[in-house]
Amino acid sequence: MTDTSTVTRARLSAADIARVAVFAAVIAVLGLPGGFTIFGAVPITAQTLGVMLAGAILGPWLGALSMTVFLALVALGLPLLSGGRGGIAVLVGPSAGYLIGFVVGAFVIGLIVHAGGRKPTLWRTATGVVVGGILVVYAFGIPLQALITRLPLGETFITSLVFIPGDLIKAVLATAITLTLVRAYPRAFHRTW
Repeated sequence: MTDTSTVTRARLSAADIARVAVFAAVIAVLGLPGGFTIFGAVPITAQTLGVMLAGAILGPWLGALSMTVFLALVALGLPLLSGGRGGIAVLVGPSAGYLIGFVVGAFVIGLIVHAGGRKPTLWRTATGVVVGGILVVYAFGIPLQALITRLPLGETFITSLVFIPGDLIKAVLATAITLTLVRAYPRAFHRTW
């Protein structure tokens, strides 16, 4: 909704700050239903949908900033992660890599979706949310989870495959929501084209 040059300036506008806060709140709300664990130490949650939306809608810098604000609030002890988890211990637990991946993933999504400052398209949005919201998040999450849990990387990778179906559904939803917003509010995205 804002161009990347806005963030490169010394100050963020009030609108940028509001957008960052809204998406940090969206991530928190998506954690309210909680999560569940299958074959591993990392819960399945809806929060990666928020990461996908933040990068796709806000662009790389503000999307990553919204994830950073969210993680700072978690580190301060606010129970914003699924199941009401929060505190610095969460940031060094089995989910730590995935949480770091939230920041980098949102950045990558924004770079792909808003490549060249152009209007988001179906293929760039879908590619961005899959690459940034799934592959990048997993690239950080799986190795750190293996390291922290002291399980072999291959075993951790195999058990992490349980996330794929849900993450693909979230990627479809994020793509549809983003493109719907582009059609409904083209002026809000105009500065990113």
